[in-house]
Amino acid sequence: MNKFFLAAAALAMMATGANAQAVRIATEGAYAPWNFLDDAGKPAGFEVDLGNELCKRAALECTFQINEWDSIIPNLVAGNYDAIMAGMSITDERKVTIDFSDNYFPPDPSKYMVRTGTALDFAALSGKNVGVQGATIQAAYAEATFGANNTIKAFETADQALADLNAGNVDVILADGSYLAEIVAGSSGSLEITGPDVMIGGGVGVGLRKADDDLEGKLNAAIGEMKKDGSLDALIIKWFPDKAPGPIFAGG
Repeated sequence: MNKFFLAAAALAMMATGANAQAVRIATEGAYAPWNFLDDAGKPAGFEVDLGNELCKRAALECTFQINEWDSIIPNLVAGNYDAIMAGMSITDERKVTIDFSDNYFPPDPSKYMVRTGTALDFAALSGKNVGVQGATIQAAYAEATFGANNTIKAFETADQALADLNAGNVDVILADGSYLAEIVAGSSGSLEITGPDVMIGGGVGVGLRKADDDLEGKLNAAIGEMKKDGSLDALIIKWFPDKAPGPIFAGG
């Protein structure tokens, strides 16, 4: 009899897995530590670990795929995948086209990065080349704030902006502070954060089609669980040690 019940339970679990909702998650794969490609060429990073845990808790069968940043929202709307986890800030402008889950990373200051020793007056910046990744909240802010008197250079990837900063082709980069902190830490002193923090965006969430309310509800429930039990805090601190010791979301 025990063997019968064990076999039945195993079959039930297999059936549940077979019937689990399949969810395709797009990420950029070029924004460490948020998301990147590991040595085997597979998606890795904070958002891949988080996505896998959210899907486990929500009983979803999830896979990750790579998509370039510039087309990541249009391809979601077109149905080429079901969700975006790519360090995407929640903004009113983006909410016109897509929905977002609750944030899984709190609002984080954007920061300026320069070659060490570069002095800039951000209150009267003029004649400078400002590097940003295209179609980001930083790109919009830089254009509105500095575009009249400076050249805003928008790059397809954040790595391209960094390469041009190192080469002297741009004077300063504006990007997510959590991304720049990792770059500066690994620069052996050649790069530094400077200037004021810039608070833009409402944190980072999962991008979703407006019609996918059921998926949004499942992901929000899983995000809420991780916030309450402290596991989201732990995962953030694992990938962003500068956030230690918290709390970030625990108990919220």
